Amino acid sequence: MTRGRPEGQSTRPIVKMIKSVGITCRGGPEEGTAKHPLAHDMAYICRRPIEGRVTASIRSVILRPRPPAGQSTCYTEGGLASGLGRVKTVDFRYYFSSDSEDEDAGAGGGDDSANGGLFRVSCNFSDCLTSRESGCASRFQPLHLASEYGTRHMLSNAMLKEYPVPVPNVNKVFCSQWLSHRQVVFGTKCNKLMIYDVNTRHLNEIPSLQSSENSRPLEQETGIHAIEINPSRTFLATTANDTKDIAIYRLPTLDPICVGERGHKDWIFDMTWIDDQFVVSGSRDGTISFWRVTDNLIEEVTSAPIPTYKFIRPVKTKVCKEADRVRSLCYNHRTQEIAVISLNGYIHCWNALRFKQIMTKKLPHTMENVCLATDEDAQMYAVGSKANTDLLDARSLQAIKMIPSRNNGCGIRSVSFKGNILTIGTGIGILLFWDLRAGKFLESTMNSNQAVMLKTSKGWLQSEPEYLEEDDDYLDEEDPAVYTHCFDESGTKLFVAGGPLPSGLQGNYIGLYQ
Repeated sequence: MTRGRPEGQSTRPIVKMIKSVGITCRGGPEEGTAKHPLAHDMAYICRRPIEGRVTASIRSVILRPRPPAGQSTCYTEGGLASGLGRVKTVDFRYYFSSDSEDEDAGAGGGDDSANGGLFRVSCNFSDCLTSRESGCASRFQPLHLASEYGTRHMLSNAMLKEYPVPVPNVNKVFCSQWLSHRQVVFGTKCNKLMIYDVNTRHLNEIPSLQSSENSRPLEQETGIHAIEINPSRTFLATTANDTKDIAIYRLPTLDPICVGERGHKDWIFDMTWIDDQFVVSGSRDGTISFWRVTDNLIEEVTSAPIPTYKFIRPVKTKVCKEADRVRSLCYNHRTQEIAVISLNGYIHCWNALRFKQIMTKKLPHTMENVCLATDEDAQMYAVGSKANTDLLDARSLQAIKMIPSRNNGCGIRSVSFKGNILTIGTGIGILLFWDLRAGKFLESTMNSNQAVMLKTSKGWLQSEPEYLEEDDDYLDEEDPAVYTHCFDESGTKLFVAGGPLPSGLQGNYIGLYQ
């Protein structure tokens, strides 16, 4: 048998073989306009030779005399024989490229350059580091290193250190998003929208937008439960001062754009962006509203001589069938569907293009389904309940895997995907990390057979006046619930926030792991 691939042979069987052994090819950085077929989801580098035509040890071709056109070469037990003669025993026969194979090669299945540098791509992590250290990791040898590499390495080696952020007189942080590599925005139960700078450790409050005079405010407020940023990171959507209305800010200046009214009659629990203009919100009254931020609206606000914002109404509002209260929702870009979970234990699937409900299914666990996340690469949803995290197939909503909590009855309060790592925030101040590839909790390299786990500090905790006892301002025995967590773009910083789980207690926990 020969080693290597002779000139002109098609690489399609090679790609099929790679797929058959389980190597995932998810695309990646582009060279020209075509994506590399071997673009690995973790790391790869386009290796280019400094001298010569090919990089060393990339491809070795055995040199042999080429027979005349139309003839074949036979390899027998006795050696090389011409295709003109008759060979009794043939162990291996190689056919040189014919006219039909040349056509396939011209369509992109032949030589090395036609396949976008198939044999010049290395998925070795050490090659990426060597290229970066030698200074070739710019345009000469473009490389791609997924942020999951850093996240997995720092978690398994216990490199993340907790930096608590003391913020008194702020009650329960429900949601958060990274604005940049140094700023994170979060919303609280006391209806405050705040920005924390991780470098200077400064905390600033953004004024909430007021609704119009025609809007009737709710008798009881519940705080900010949702903060979402559109795909181009030009707008931020959250709730207004009246928590049944939405508020749109412009990024990065956080200038107010508009307030959306008359879409819901109760608290807004979650929202998600469909694209850069359309946003969907879900409410406690069981309705889903479809909003649009038009270019004309932005031009009117930005061109006004006095800073102001507009009031808009939803494009459409519909009742989610079989839903008691809409608790969380997310958008799947690959299927163009909106997934919604309700507190009565159902998951609902909506077509985002037609804004029509197409599917409803009972969840495996029906108690306290309060959080939802989607992994578009693996086409699955993660739903957190009272004692389990369920992984569902995004196409059929069938249960794939049940992840039991390591602490019975602690409750799952937040879930998120970072590559192949599912982060789970519990109600007792513990963060767990599930490895989707291995099908088990992420293991530590420091302690063998021990799962990676982050335990938060106590934070600030104070009881309500009616529950306050004498000389008992701070209740240290209570662990805060992790209501929200989010990794930054690099995957090396983790923002965690929450507060006490009982509704009769007020307090907060805010921490940064880096």
